[in-house]
Amino acid sequence: MPVEFLGMGGTNPASEVTARSGPSLDLEYTSRLARAHEDNGWDRILFAYHSGSPDPAQVAAYVAGRTERINLVVAHRPNVAYPTLTAKTFATLDRISGGRFEVHVITGGSTADQAAEGDFLDKDSRYTRTREFIQILKQAWTATEPFDFIGEHYRFEKFLADVFPVQQPRPRISFGGSSAAAYAVGAAEADIFALWGEPLAGTKEQLASIERAAAHAGRQDRPQIQIAFRPIIAPTEELAWAKADSILGRIAAGGSSARGRLRQTGGTPENSGSQRLLAAVAAGERHDRALWTAPTALTGGGGNSTALVGTPETVAAALLDYYDLGVRQFSARGYDILDDAIDFGRYVIPLVRDEVARRDAERSAAAADSAA
Repeated sequence: MPVEFLGMGGTNPASEVTARSGPSLDLEYTSRLARAHEDNGWDRILFAYHSGSPDPAQVAAYVAGRTERINLVVAHRPNVAYPTLTAKTFATLDRISGGRFEVHVITGGSTADQAAEGDFLDKDSRYTRTREFIQILKQAWTATEPFDFIGEHYRFEKFLADVFPVQQPRPRISFGGSSAAAYAVGAAEADIFALWGEPLAGTKEQLASIERAAAHAGRQDRPQIQIAFRPIIAPTEELAWAKADSILGRIAAGGSSARGRLRQTGGTPENSGSQRLLAAVAAGERHDRALWTAPTALTGGGGNSTALVGTPETVAAALLDYYDLGVRQFSARGYDILDDAIDFGRYVIPLVRDEVARRDAERSAAAADSAA
């Protein structure tokens, strides 16, 4: 079964290792980065969300006019716009992009960042709202007659959109989280369930939880699984680990203006995903074939922070270990964002695709032999 690769549609070159020297929205850089992904084998790019960041939907619309193939994944928080408006906005974006839009719905893992935009719901209530929000999006994109909705967080009567997505029946919806509430919502409603990169044992545990939640929700199949890593690659293992040590030093030096938003080491993060990452840190810096947790420790479990370190062959083999668990979508974001997107696309993605194609061909041949 084919794999997909998701990169980062950043709007400036800042990262944990690079200070931002210009505006938060650098349109020339935004376009270059999107083209670098499109030209080097990536399938999708994510436009992230933060309370103070440039609006990801408008950035995606800008990028749609400067790319031809790559899918544009817009992160969205349900608290910032009513779902009927959001459905129209995103159907319009799907039209603008020629059917290349997807949405990543974010429940919100930071109470402080939610409060910055007027959202004071507790975590469980946010998940309930997210579920209603996704349900409304699905119906608004497919309904041919006016419909009503009466929920805990949303209520309206006789809504009918006059703009519909190009994609039929609708664009894909992704969702992430690692708590029981997240499993329940994402397994029931999402097309893609996004996880942060944990050791193989922890990932297997999460997949089992999602399987159970999907079955409980009455789904015949679980959502597709996506997992995120920070790749660090070099021509030899020694050079890769030297590069990793250099990156760790740059993070420690506080090179990025965004570093102020990272959780400080020693704190207890609110969200279950970060708590799970810190548990992996406590178990050791190196796991499985190539997983490295030192950046996670330094940033206090802040978001997508576990790395895969090694040659392209090693990193590709590590990704295939997760493929063997059932993961079919890989999110990868380097520290030097533009250069790493090019290198990962050139040297890692083809290795993974070729091996998956080889396995698929072997299975097809075996099935044909069995039927003969």
